[in-house]
Amino acid sequence: MNDNSNATASMDAIASLLDSGVDVCFTNPGTSEMHMVQAIDRTDGMRAILGLFEGVVTGAADGYGRMAGKAAATLLHLGPGFANGGANLHNARRAGSPVLNIIGDHATYHHGFDAPLESDIAGIAGPVSDWVGQVEADQDFATCAMIALSKTQAATGKVASLIVPADRAWCPGKGKARLPEREAIPTAREDQLAAAHTALTSGEKAVLLLSPTCLDEETLDIAGRIAGATGCILASPTFAGRRQRGRGRVRAERLPYFGDLVLGRLRDVKHLVLAGSRAPVSFFAYEGMPSRLVPEGCALVDLADETQNARAAIHALAESLGCMQAEVAGRVNGTLPPMPQDGKLDGLAIGAALANLMPEGAIISDESNTNGIAMRELTVNAAPHDWLDLTGGSIGQGLPVATGAAVACPDRKVIALQSDGSAMYTIQALWTMARENLDVTTIILSNKSYAILNVEYARLGLATDKGDKAVNMMSLDNPAIDFASLARGMGVDAISTDNTAEFVAALKSAMSRKGPFLIDARIELFMAF
Repeated sequence: MNDNSNATASMDAIASLLDSGVDVCFTNPGTSEMHMVQAIDRTDGMRAILGLFEGVVTGAADGYGRMAGKAAATLLHLGPGFANGGANLHNARRAGSPVLNIIGDHATYHHGFDAPLESDIAGIAGPVSDWVGQVEADQDFATCAMIALSKTQAATGKVASLIVPADRAWCPGKGKARLPEREAIPTAREDQLAAAHTALTSGEKAVLLLSPTCLDEETLDIAGRIAGATGCILASPTFAGRRQRGRGRVRAERLPYFGDLVLGRLRDVKHLVLAGSRAPVSFFAYEGMPSRLVPEGCALVDLADETQNARAAIHALAESLGCMQAEVAGRVNGTLPPMPQDGKLDGLAIGAALANLMPEGAIISDESNTNGIAMRELTVNAAPHDWLDLTGGSIGQGLPVATGAAVACPDRKVIALQSDGSAMYTIQALWTMARENLDVTTIILSNKSYAILNVEYARLGLATDKGDKAVNMMSLDNPAIDFASLARGMGVDAISTDNTAEFVAALKSAMSRKGPFLIDARIELFMAF
């Protein structure tokens, strides 16, 4: 901490956050936050990372939280600025990412004059936050910041949003505050363990559905021993904040995206054991399809709910089954797909090249959307890596999450598999990657379409009556987007190609270098469903 003899409340709050392990702040500040900007400027050890759009800021905090296992701070400007970041906070909340939002507000005495940026910040923040608080007139900013930070810590990470009126930020400080003692996370009860034990040893078909918090290598290994001892199927949600996968690791089958495929996969399953996860539901409503994707006659068994320590529950279940030394089922030990050769580039070639070339410890930020199924299957036997899904379904996550993951893990290669339509929501993330010299290779899957909408249109039986207006609402081809030029304009070296050999050469080069790089992979529209 630099000279702080006349410390403001902001200086004390930022110093308290730093003492409690928060050393990164992703930010897009405004006038209401200037005293907080000054406090960060004067606090040695607090890294400030600018995003040119609040959706980049919040998405980067999400990616950071997934990989660091702790919260970064965001600094956002009033209600409209926070609202700009709301979509990626929706994703962060679904991912179980710890995120601490600090939202500047008008001074308390300025309310009531209906200034242009006056808004209901708490009302805006509520739907995308697990906790919302405000520094009241008689409260201390540093103490409130510590309370907010404590709210990010639970069985899964939480999104906490603290509203800070400007006069509570510039008033004299009262000294640093301490983080409250962390509350114990509840463990599975004996009756829950007994019910899961009975279901898995019944001799009937059973699925152990692991929560995203259980998709780390160690917990997957223990779950694999449970599967080896009981014959149950290991499964995971369609979307998870972070899953560790690749050669030598246990694979938990990812439930399909479409509801009819989920019901087909769970057909004849008699026991669905939930290890910190929810029963599967359909992403959208479809005429004639149930919303809850549990077959008739299948019993739901709660090993642990979302408030409980699901990892500890898996350990305890394995102990109760006496299978901690059992043979592991589901360990990945297959062969890589052949390296693709010359020819027209497509999603299959990209996936095969990625499987062969990604280094051990790579982090994949996946917003590949329609090409994602093929790419996930092709990379099953790749070197051990982490895969970060689009958790909440709000597009524009991929590039910001890759940004935050690279900040959290500067010694690991980050690869953003990014569809073209989604990329345009938060393309400004490339600028932050360049400014911070982040080791992110971005692969734009440029099929010039909102391809998932074409899929959905067809599945709803509407494609036979598809007019020009409907086509135009799903097409990105008029004009075509030049992603390589966009990247270069923001300081990121880039190449465009529609040729497999050129793509493989570019990917090899990107994997051997440090720093941001973008490949504009121009592929044909491909329906992977």
